[in-house]
Amino acid sequence: MQTNKSFSDRFDWSLTFILFLFFIVSLVAISSAQTSGQYLTNFVPRQALFYIVSAGMIAVLMYFDTDQYKKMAYYLYGAGILLLLALMIAPDGQGQIAQPINGAKAWFHTPFVNIQPAEFMKTFYILALAKMISSHHEHHVLSTIKTDLLLLGKIAFMLAVPLGFILLQPDLGTALVFIAITLAIVVVSGISWKIILPSFGGVALIGVTLLWMTLNMQDLLGRFGLKPYMFERIYTWLDPYSYAESGGYNLIAALNAIGSGEVFGKGYQGRQVYVPENHTDFIFTVISEDFGFIGASAVIILFFMLIYHLTKITLQFKDTFSTYVCAGIIAMITFHVFQNIGMTIQLLPITGIPLPFISYGGSSLIGNMLALGVVFSMRFHHKNYMFDRSSQNS
Repeated sequence: MQTNKSFSDRFDWSLTFILFLFFIVSLVAISSAQTSGQYLTNFVPRQALFYIVSAGMIAVLMYFDTDQYKKMAYYLYGAGILLLLALMIAPDGQGQIAQPINGAKAWFHTPFVNIQPAEFMKTFYILALAKMISSHHEHHVLSTIKTDLLLLGKIAFMLAVPLGFILLQPDLGTALVFIAITLAIVVVSGISWKIILPSFGGVALIGVTLLWMTLNMQDLLGRFGLKPYMFERIYTWLDPYSYAESGGYNLIAALNAIGSGEVFGKGYQGRQVYVPENHTDFIFTVISEDFGFIGASAVIILFFMLIYHLTKITLQFKDTFSTYVCAGIIAMITFHVFQNIGMTIQLLPITGIPLPFISYGGSSLIGNMLALGVVFSMRFHHKNYMFDRSSQNS
């Protein structure tokens, strides 16, 4: 028997408050970043508009329940693939609809905003992967090594299609996000650890081998289509000061900006270190220089609050589909945060991954809000039963 709850009880006010804090942090950081004079455009009203549009989108997404998302999952996945395909065959070049930016053909250009299909494809992929895995378990109630290997093959195939399009753009950073999402969902998918551990070990071995080959066998990797800029990112990550006049400039500037903030920072708009793209990919350097270690730590704690809250929601769900979806969304956001902050402090190589909910960008923000809109909906339509332990404790 389902317990009746009011709208106020079913709506996730805690998640709303966390997003409101991100909204404030984003506008303050972007406003401060603009003092560097890199661009003549005022990005603050645009970012506020993106947040308003996202809020409206979440309201619409909450109309659909979990079963409807499950039914739509494959259609959304197919629509995302078609968008990626359309992007690849669209005319490029100066003034064209798919004009490359920084060498990557990853955006549709419109008079109002640039649209990056891969940002929306992340959520579509999570929904489709969750449906496929839950459906697999419904048909194979008793798991065996054979059924687990079959499931792993299905997952690999579902990943290969969008990953191939994204690598062709080329956009290595976004490709890594898809891999992180997949690994997280595989962990909670019920596949035997006898398969998961060797598989993850193989992935790690391939990664280490590629890093070694990047440092020692550049000519061989170049024959397989790897671009020179990919090698340069590894070299500048390991030794940025040897490339201070070229690829290492951004990392050195980021390190100087973060370090100069010290404990309490220089105050709002008190920055003195010029960092390129500091309103998008390097927004964390603005926060660190303006508000120091204290401000940077507060932002990291805010992300911990978000991940912790999403994890609590995930543990409340009784159906596997919702659990897989939330696990994928948590992995997506966590990897974004870890990669973005890590690249600014030389923990990881620099990739074009923005800081979720803070960096300026319509596609990035709306794409992340799309994922959280699904969480809002699943939380709102989640059914508690009279004899559930969670219901008894509430």
